[in-house]
Amino acid sequence: MTELGYRHGEQHTPPPARRVTDVAVERFEHVFEVDPRLMTVHVAQQLFPNWDTLRIAAGRADHLDWMHRHWAHTVVSGQELLDDITGADADGPPGGP
Repeated sequence: MTELGYRHGEQHTPPPARRVTDVAVERFEHVFEVDPRLMTVHVAQQLFPNWDTLRIAAGRADHLDWMHRHWAHTVVSGQELLDDITGADADGPPGGP
């Protein structure tokens, strides 16, 4: 008989975290989270099954796609914003003399 169903160990043990920055880790491809070690004092951590983490991440992407289709005339990347800020620092504040 084939075993089907839910395996607690598989679903509640996330993959090892890969450090991305000093404050962010990545456990699943393109799913970034604040390093849980930094969130122990004021924020109680909840355990999520792996499938739920992936479902939430997919839902966020779907929501952003919907918002862009319905409300955004232009979608600006984070890199474009950083480039604008970097350029503003070199030339002075935007709109300045």
